[in-house]
Amino acid sequence: MNVYDFDNTIYDGETFISLFMFLIKKDPSLIKYIPDVVSGLYKYTKGTINVDEALAEYGQLFSEYLSGIENLDELLSSFWDSHMHKIKMFYFRQRQADDIIISASPDIFLFDILRRLNIKNYICSKTDDKAYITDLCFRGRKVELFREKFPEAEIDNFYTDSVNDTPMMEIAKHAFLVSGNRITQVK
Repeated sequence: MNVYDFDNTIYDGETFISLFMFLIKKDPSLIKYIPDVVSGLYKYTKGTINVDEALAEYGQLFSEYLSGIENLDELLSSFWDSHMHKIKMFYFRQRQADDIIISASPDIFLFDILRRLNIKNYICSKTDDKAYITDLCFRGRKVELFREKFPEAEIDNFYTDSVNDTPMMEIAKHAFLVSGNRITQVK
């Protein structure tokens, strides 16, 4: 079986950043959050923030904004209408019915695109009914969540854009780093 990270792996970009930019066009008041978004992204890419810190620092802000959107499902569907083209072609060429997507992106962001791609097996950061992240699927936590949901599964190939996913690489037979459209086997 093949397991894929989502952001910057099969999706060309970070879902959160793409969605944030999409929302700014509809709600310019979000501009005031740009420093927080940049800071959070920097900490994420440098690996200087752990799960508890990320939830404490950004979770409530994220939840309050999203829970205030009346037609969030429609908005997210509109977002994916305009961003579906950012799914990388290599994924379409090699996808299989038993593929698993594992992502730090919140489930509410990915439900629609996973449905469109007919991906039935996935693990994402979990949110509650108020869009608050209750379980961040990040770094070593990805392995824990993977083992909980697929206890007997063996990963033939794991694809990611980040060394943050080293714990997932370690449990896969083969691992690949994806940079743009370039795929390099690292294990």
